[in-house]
Amino acid sequence: MELPRIDATRYVTPLREGGSLPALVEASDDGLYVLKFRGAGQGPKVLVAEVIAGELARTLGLQVPELVLMDVDEALGRAEPDAEIRELITASVGLNLGVDFLPSALPFSPAASPAPDPSLAADVVWFDALVTNVDRTARNPNLLEWHRGIWLIDHGAALYFHHGEHTPGRERQPFPAIAEHVLLPFAGSIAEADARLAPQVTEAAVRDAVSAVPAAWLDGADPQLYVDYLLARAQAPRAFAEEAERARGEL
Repeated sequence: MELPRIDATRYVTPLREGGSLPALVEASDDGLYVLKFRGAGQGPKVLVAEVIAGELARTLGLQVPELVLMDVDEALGRAEPDAEIRELITASVGLNLGVDFLPSALPFSPAASPAPDPSLAADVVWFDALVTNVDRTARNPNLLEWHRGIWLIDHGAALYFHHGEHTPGRERQPFPAIAEHVLLPFAGSIAEADARLAPQVTEAAVRDAVSAVPAAWLDGADPQLYVDYLLARAQAPRAFAEEAERARGEL
């Protein structure tokens, strides 16, 4: 799989969320994108997780804004008065990640938003358990309501195994963070979600998602590590389906 590649042409405004300082930018295709900087936060590994998790979610039928590879020139920040932002742009010259901007989208709120479809909620819980996404909680849902659907965003905290030394069997470890998932109280049967989604996590699907990551972002890491990790988790998906059910007291 190859993501579209475009240029960032105008810095519009910073989006001051967390410490990564993503930005809203205009691009060479005349679109608006949320630009995720390679030089921010924990570096390119966050973008690796964004691409792999985002494209795999799309394969499973979940809604994710279009992802693009975005070239950033140092000139993008010349008119920016904020020194921190100028430094971030300078540190990120070259290839970065763009996420299609969804105009007028609203953040999902477990207290105020309409209750999501139980099957969809279960699918999202199952998916986040697969990719070990710790960042879909009531404090930070990373879900948008747009055109009467729920869209998944911000997967940089997924696949956190790549921030440490990879040890055999790590892919089979429990994922207790699933108990904090924002959609778990709304979810239907996680076991049924498992039956729907697990057969779709094929080697071809995983390889396709991993192949969308630019080699430079891997910093010498073997992309096969990601393929092996996800396939190993998918080979015994019922384990984390049961873990999710147990978290809400149904087992």
